Amino acid sequence: QECSKKQKNDDTQSTSVDALSSNDGSEEKNEFDTLANAKILLSDCLACDSCMTLEEGARVFQQNQKEFFRILNLNKKCDTSKHKVLAVSLCPQSLPYFAAKFNLSVNEAAKRLCGFLKSLGVHYVFDTTIAADFSILESQREFVQRYQRRNQEEHALPMFASACPGWIRYAERVLTNLVTSHICTAKSPQQIMGSLVKGYFARQQNLSPDKIFHVVVAPCYDKKLEALREDFYTALYNSAEVDCVLTSGEILQIMEQKNVSMKDVDELAVDSLFGDLKEGDVVRHDGKRSDGYLEHIFKHAAKELFGVDVKEITYKALKNKDFQEVTLEKDGETVLRFAAAYGFRNIQNMVLKLKKGKFFYHFVEVLACPGGCLNGKGQAQTEDGKPDRALLAQMEEVYTAIPVRLPETNLHVQRMYQDWLEGMDSKKVQDTLHTTYSAVNQSTSSLDIKW
Repeated sequence: QECSKKQKNDDTQSTSVDALSSNDGSEEKNEFDTLANAKILLSDCLACDSCMTLEEGARVFQQNQKEFFRILNLNKKCDTSKHKVLAVSLCPQSLPYFAAKFNLSVNEAAKRLCGFLKSLGVHYVFDTTIAADFSILESQREFVQRYQRRNQEEHALPMFASACPGWIRYAERVLTNLVTSHICTAKSPQQIMGSLVKGYFARQQNLSPDKIFHVVVAPCYDKKLEALREDFYTALYNSAEVDCVLTSGEILQIMEQKNVSMKDVDELAVDSLFGDLKEGDVVRHDGKRSDGYLEHIFKHAAKELFGVDVKEITYKALKNKDFQEVTLEKDGETVLRFAAAYGFRNIQNMVLKLKKGKFFYHFVEVLACPGGCLNGKGQAQTEDGKPDRALLAQMEEVYTAIPVRLPETNLHVQRMYQDWLEGMDSKKVQDTLHTTYSAVNQSTSSLDIKW
């Protein structure tokens, strides 16, 4: 209500954002002018649009299909020397959406999506699973280190997962350093993929990072906000790690605009970051509705800290299905207590307990969407903005059927740690795969909302 009231009473602010984002009329009209601008509304943005500055609002308007086609059209018109290399990275949680929508297997969906994007003029289509491998491995290592320092450092534990931008934005803009100091410093898979494409891949192709236009296809709108973070921008090359984020639903809109069905396009194998290699079948990580940080970190910590091999994880549902816990018992004592907290109702309860000193978990996988990443508002919604439960059930069935691959078994990742990142404990690992999170003081240009 405060946000709505503020928006109604502040026409000058909304006008300035519209002015910054509108077409100035100098660009040539094209067939995609009818595509809608991307707007993060209160119903869409999990972190609530009140924490967006005017500048951020203007830049979010550029995170849409029109910007994508602006680059495609420039490539068709301008001199070859000025062309951008278009690379699109697909999140694993987006593939079940297309598989369920078009009654395809997840492997068929990946290949047909690749075929469709390349028919538009995209040069490379990547799978972000390798970026999630790095993110999980770095999170595992950080948790073990925090656990070992828990008696020396006040904010070592609990550790909160850092992969969800809705949760991160809420923590930084609303909560205090009491909470942000507990957030894992490993980058999300999206931003690690940005580092891989603009760093590793650019070097392999002998390209300057600013010559690549990197698009991520993701299940939620908050990924657009994540791509705008200043710490994910390289001033030296005037280049962001991720230039544009399109939701799964926005890709479907493009298909509808071109009157194309996934079943009408050719299947093309998804590209690899490594030369002329192609990706094989789609794989995922442990975890039925996310990248599985809880399960991977739990098993790794059990082995590293207590010498216990955990084969299967048993979840215990607490107040609701979106708040569950996992524990490890040894010699009659609970030595590890993990939780999964999905949705803001559970996040707020969790933070309240932390502030009261009644929080007993060592690690929490925090996701802003109830139901996890598959239920992102960029793909699992009906036309009236409500959750599409039937579609979500299909997506979950498709996702859980994807075979699991442990990050530790990815030989490409192990080689990149040595050849590209100069060893697992190097400064380059910290600079490339990690960031920092801290409470942000709202600037005077932000909407003055009472939290």
